[in-house]
Amino acid sequence: MAYLQSMPKSETIKLREKHVGAACQLFFRSSPLKIVRGIAQFMYDETGERYLDCINNVAHVGHCHPHVVEAGRNQMSLISTNNRYLHDELVILAERLVKTMPERLSVCFFVNSGSEANDLALRLARVHTKRNDVITLDHAYHGHLTSMIDVSPYKLNLPGGPEKPEWVHVAPVPDTYRGKYTLPKDSQSEEALGQMYAEEVGKICKEITDRSGGVCAFIAESLQSCGGQIIPPDGYLKRVFEYVREADGVCIADEVQVGFGRVGTHMWAFETQDVVPDIVTMGKPMGNGHPVAAVITTPEIAKSFADTGVEYFNTYGGNPVSCAIANAVLDVIEEERLLERAERVGNHLLARCEKLRHKHRLIGDVRGRGLFVGVELVTDRERRTPATAEAKHVVNRMREEKILISRDGPDSNVLKFKPPMVFSTQDADRLVDTLDRVLAELIERIPVTNIKLEVMVTPLNDEKKKTDNVLNSNIKQSIKAM
Repeated sequence: MAYLQSMPKSETIKLREKHVGAACQLFFRSSPLKIVRGIAQFMYDETGERYLDCINNVAHVGHCHPHVVEAGRNQMSLISTNNRYLHDELVILAERLVKTMPERLSVCFFVNSGSEANDLALRLARVHTKRNDVITLDHAYHGHLTSMIDVSPYKLNLPGGPEKPEWVHVAPVPDTYRGKYTLPKDSQSEEALGQMYAEEVGKICKEITDRSGGVCAFIAESLQSCGGQIIPPDGYLKRVFEYVREADGVCIADEVQVGFGRVGTHMWAFETQDVVPDIVTMGKPMGNGHPVAAVITTPEIAKSFADTGVEYFNTYGGNPVSCAIANAVLDVIEEERLLERAERVGNHLLARCEKLRHKHRLIGDVRGRGLFVGVELVTDRERRTPATAEAKHVVNRMREEKILISRDGPDSNVLKFKPPMVFSTQDADRLVDTLDRVLAELIERIPVTNIKLEVMVTPLNDEKKKTDNVLNSNIKQSIKAM
């Protein structure tokens, strides 16, 4: 059935183009979707067409979950005010979040978004350490505020991106497939690669300490999302945290995209690396689409912040409605055992994607934890050449099949799957079966022999610069003709 809207899609597009900034991202810009309703893991457009949502890590417990909707509606009918008044929803939420954390992380600050959470985390670190230098990872994204763009190479690396500040130091992302150190090069174990990547951070810590006496902070997503669904090698964060703390810095774990049980085995992704951060940030899934986020830190860091005498106030952060919604999200995670579901369905999805890798040479790597999975497409497995144009085609074809996925990574060649936690094994099968068919179509139209010939004449050290060069024009023309 079609859903009643106030205006036709063409008028919606016209008004958006007229009044909304062109820089604001719009999926499928040449033919955008008008999504008017969501239920569980499905979204519906204005005609009633149903799409399987495989990318929405914000609608964590499912679109419009009845318990979450009811909690927000009920509290909104009573009072919504700032957190300078006592309210049970706020303190209950704080206590519940702290109980999911290691013992030393026990003080909460509530904000409105992941960007705000990371901004406050950086502010806490600077006040506590009285230092300025921050270490971040290449391709990382931590938010849209100016302070966060400064520590987000995902944005800094763009042609029109701002210049990197002197106080920002970028370490290589621990990508064991296409990063600085990779498997199975020289038969290195994953743990050895973790140490090698950690030493890159150690070198930066030493340089900063020699120059200015110490580090302010190391900030990293526990699993890097926009950088291409990167899973750090075993032991990486543990050694990094040691280097940073030896330099008197604090360790910030950004859980905005991967927290609240997405990894399946743990509530927080940093736990998979057996570390305890000094500050943890969270957002996106916390409100299932409602803007609510938080920072959790140690009593020592919170005391340093309070001792400045500068009170912290956030008009909407921690308001009763947001806290009621976040409490309802936690209810659903617990009552519907969504961590167990994420582990079970995620393992099934990973296993099926791995089988697909053996079938299609376009798939170079499959990686993930729980319902956080990446499939990296390459035109040549030996050179690991990014299949950027092919990935774009796959995303568009999947949309035609009523399945929504996205792509990311520095070369936009990694297919990303991070669906609502109510995703089922049947949904995973539909996703993989359809991807199998789409990849088969792609190979039929673009013979592997032609792809290999094109790749072989491209110098390895120029691959990243030449992703869209003339040598790939035949591939692009074939895709356009589809």
